[in-house]
Amino acid sequence: MTNMPPADPRIEAVAARLKEAARKRAEAYPPPTDWQPIWKRPRKPKSLKARKEQLAKQRKRLKAAGVRRFYGAQSRRPRPRQNRIGTAADFQQRPVA
Repeated sequence: MTNMPPADPRIEAVAARLKEAARKRAEAYPPPTDWQPIWKRPRKPKSLKARKEQLAKQRKRLKAAGVRRFYGAQSRRPRPRQNRIGTAADFQQRPVA
């Protein structure tokens, strides 16, 4: 058996005010229209100028990404060492302990 405290009239009054305010806010907004996801909405055709601007931005962005990718790979690429043959010869001549 749970021990419920008696209902406090002040708390009940605050709860009633909150519910009333929520109801008024809900009435202030119009009912929702038939919603569609953004990928299903009909597209507004872009002007030729807007399309060209978008493509120019995309080309610039992709070119910058290619440059970053190229230089990123350059820094990770192992470099041939000039004395590789000499060090290999040194390893063969050392006596094994």
